[in-house]
Order: sequence, then structure tokens, then C-alpha cells
Amino acid sequence: MQYTLFMDKYPTYHLDLLKTDTHFDSVDAIIDFFHDKVEKDSRACHIAIFDHYAHTRSLPDGEIAENILAAKHLVFCFGLKLPNPLAMAPRPRSIGVCELDDRFVITFLEAPNPAMNATMEAWTEELVKAE
Repeated sequence: MQYTLFMDKYPTYHLDLLKTDTHFDSVDAIIDFFHDKVEKDSRACHIAIFDHYAHTRSLPDGEIAENILAAKHLVFCFGLKLPNPLAMAPRPRSIGVCELDDRFVITFLEAPNPAMNATMEAWTEELVKAE
């Protein structure tokens, strides 16, 4: 996993996963994997699956990089605490999965709760094929 500030502002984690380094063969298969993780985690609640590629493609002025073949988000929430209204801002969580010719790119914003961030990192690392 790599950490970066996307647009010099957004704390983002991402994994560039070569297709040869995983057993998964599609964005849908990876989204299903994450969905299963959310469903099995009592701290998490599934909200939606969003097809970002289809949505952007449907817009008259939508732009998609030529190398992106598919792109979906799994939207869910780790709603452990609601201490004040500002806690709503970084929620819900989303894990994005893009397919390129030779790899998948998995991305998510850093979670305010370090344990939840570690959970998403661990889930993502499970996508890598064991040697």
C-alpha cells in the first residue's frame, strides 16, 4: 500500500495490483470480496455499490482516462461513534476499484479512526496472491 496526498490535500491509500499478482479477474470480483468483508464485520454497514465508470460515461461531458476499463466504489460505514455533527464529514467510507489493462488500482481515503484504516489496509492486502 502506498500513502499519498491526492491533489496535495486528500490523504489517500492505494494499491497498484498487477493482474498476475492476484486471483481476482475483474472489478466486480474485487468489489464482491470487499462487500463480503463489510458484511462479516459487525462494525461495518454496507450502503451501496456505485458504478463510477457507467455514471461518468453517461454524462454528455463525462471524461474517463483511456486506460481505465472499469471503475466502481463500495460504499459502507464504520459508524462506531457519533460524538458530534462534524463526525459526519468523513463518513461514509468508500473503497474504489479501477481496472486498467494490466492491473487493478484499489484506493480509499484515510479513515479518521486508525483501527478502521488498518482494517481497510488489511482487507486490501488480502487481494495479493500468496507466493
